[in-house]
Amino acid sequence: MNVSSNSAKPPLDALIGRLSALHQKRIDLGLERIHRLLERLGHPEHKLPPVIHVAGTNGKGSTVAYLRATLEAAGLRVHAYTSPYLVRINECFRLGRVGGGVLVSDDELRAALEEVERVNAGEPATLFELKTAAAFHLFAQNPSDAVLLEVGLGGRLDSTNVVDAPAACVITPISMDHTDFLGDTMTSIAGEKAAIIKRGVPVISAEQMSEAMAVIEAQAKRMRAPLFAANESWHVNVEHGRLVYSDERGLMDLAAPRLFGRHQFDNAGLAIATLRAISAFKINQAAFEAGILSAEWPARMQRLTSGELLSWGPQGSEIWLDGGHNAEGGRVAAAALGDLEERVSRPLVVIAGMMANKDPKAFLANFAGLTRHIIAVPIPDTENAMPVDRLADAVRSFGMRVEVAPGIEAALRALSRLAYEVPPRILITGSLYLAGHVLGLNGTPPA
Repeated sequence: MNVSSNSAKPPLDALIGRLSALHQKRIDLGLERIHRLLERLGHPEHKLPPVIHVAGTNGKGSTVAYLRATLEAAGLRVHAYTSPYLVRINECFRLGRVGGGVLVSDDELRAALEEVERVNAGEPATLFELKTAAAFHLFAQNPSDAVLLEVGLGGRLDSTNVVDAPAACVITPISMDHTDFLGDTMTSIAGEKAAIIKRGVPVISAEQMSEAMAVIEAQAKRMRAPLFAANESWHVNVEHGRLVYSDERGLMDLAAPRLFGRHQFDNAGLAIATLRAISAFKINQAAFEAGILSAEWPARMQRLTSGELLSWGPQGSEIWLDGGHNAEGGRVAAAALGDLEERVSRPLVVIAGMMANKDPKAFLANFAGLTRHIIAVPIPDTENAMPVDRLADAVRSFGMRVEVAPGIEAALRALSRLAYEVPPRILITGSLYLAGHVLGLNGTPPA
């Protein structure tokens, strides 16, 4: 946790510790507490510029990154609230500035959280609810041209679902995840996500499985909200390595996204479709291309090209980091690895650590045809991390070679002692908590 250089003020981690202790449950979905907080703050959620609300299971963060980069390329100031953070809580709050947004400073964040703490007056509230209230408070105090709001969990009862009239509601690909909170069927999960749809507000949806799409279509019809669905209202294709986007207004031939993987073409297309559906924004093709080329989102098929980890692994190896943790996240990471293998063939090693509430077999099955070498590691200092023995058992069920290491450094150093004819490609994956730990170890936190 980052500590302010002003020693007269308490560190942020002490404040976060106090706020985290206000509720017995880390996750407790509901809107009553956030409405109470926002009322006491003077309803900052009513004092915002156009809001783009983003829900879904996978790709939310990347889609927000494309939206932000494109709007900034068009000269606009953009606030963004995302979760979870990887290394520092400041990552959740990006304030719009002329020339590009910046992460909130320690002093600004402390002031906002302390104001929320004051008005809350010790009543029960989850940390996410308090953070969300602080985000609205910060955004209302700082002028901008747009707000990007990422759902934390689900949608219907998520603390971000308090903006009555956003400029657009976006739904990224929906898959099975968080079944303990959202239900154990695709229909129930899609219902929770689709509940962000507001009356008359444009809905832009990524390509979905049929059960999820049926729920989205029904909710959009119920709310009389125009629906712009992938492969119906708009299309995105890869042609000669470039992104080709088309809708009823025409076609754009754009550079490939900077973020790696075929799925990033889809995420970029979703962002383009969203901005073209909002009449308040007039974005030209140059800004779209600049946004696609400049968007960054750490721990999503991110290659580590500098930092401490490169000195621990085999010389000349590639180290990739991906925070995927569900079946669909594993699928897109495996597809990206397949593309890399076609370009430059290397032996693949997967270093994996997961949370206890995830399905390791569903996630790791995606890599069974790509590698026979997986190293299971714990996620340090993380409540409810999956025991490495359970993770290793899941790997063995596929007939794959598995080893257990006490940590990332030990795993990489063990690989460096092996004799490789070609330096390996190493993927560290399974959890955003693990990804944050890795970025901290590497000395390359998000900026």
